[in-house]
Amino acid sequence: MTRNRTIRHLGAGIASLVMVAAATGCGNDDESSAPDADKPAITVGIQDFGESQVVSQVYGQHLASVGYDVDYQELGGFRDLVLTAFESGDINFTPEYAASMLEFLNDNAGEATNDVGETVDALKPQLEKKDLVAFEPTEAVNTNTFVVTEETAKAENLTSIGDLGDDLKLGGPQDCPTNPGCLAGLKSIYGVDLSGNFTPLDGGGPNTKRALKSGDIDVAVLFSTDGAIAENNWVVLEDDKGLLKADNIIPVASKSLADDGGDDLASEVDKVSATLTTDKLIELNKRFDIDKEDAKDIAEEFLADEGLN
Repeated sequence: MTRNRTIRHLGAGIASLVMVAAATGCGNDDESSAPDADKPAITVGIQDFGESQVVSQVYGQHLASVGYDVDYQELGGFRDLVLTAFESGDINFTPEYAASMLEFLNDNAGEATNDVGETVDALKPQLEKKDLVAFEPTEAVNTNTFVVTEETAKAENLTSIGDLGDDLKLGGPQDCPTNPGCLAGLKSIYGVDLSGNFTPLDGGGPNTKRALKSGDIDVAVLFSTDGAIAENNWVVLEDDKGLLKADNIIPVASKSLADDGGDDLASEVDKVSATLTTDKLIELNKRFDIDKEDAKDIAEEFLADEGLN
């Protein structure tokens, strides 16, 4: 959901790369009066979930405001498309998620931990193999989480992940069966086997939420910063055994962009990263997903409030 973020974030599939529509703020139109010709051009990759739309605009708009020529490209819902876009040169920058990106690159080797420093240290050499580099991670964590309705929590006496019974129906991202933070981790860490009742859905997206609301599934894999959890009074099951890892947002760039941008680019990216916390991320997501505000407008107001535009 490792987003995709697959969870979000983890997965494989086939989709086409399409340019983001004008409504999402393609190009650098009013974000900057005149790009600096001495600064490298940046194309920000956007994954197909609201948080990526908003956070990509936050980074992109700030970089445009300090003289970078910024464009945006939408990538679809699978992480392999992010890497393909980097390899082809269609993008050279994107906000990623530390633990999910690490486990995607290492074929789910289980190196990610709850510690963001340890996780990023393991991620960097994996990125280097792809000619990619990571900037400083944010404090904002959006991990996959297991969610049930209040009715299900009461009926099944559920408070933690370990309380789940094997007969419950789980809905989650396509890669859930092999993802160490999903079905595989449930079985290995908690001894809970929901593989016989798993429905592959859209990695924390609207289909997953509709299925949980309608009762088509009992348990949903959602992002921990999803505004729908608070809106519907859903119950997030406690992870008392450390199944869920350090999915802090972390900006990733091509090595060539990082080299060309140098200390100036790193400094400006890190300024944005320093403003992003989990609580702020929840509010930004609520404005996009629940209040239906435009990602570009949300980002513009956020940056102004933080003194970055």
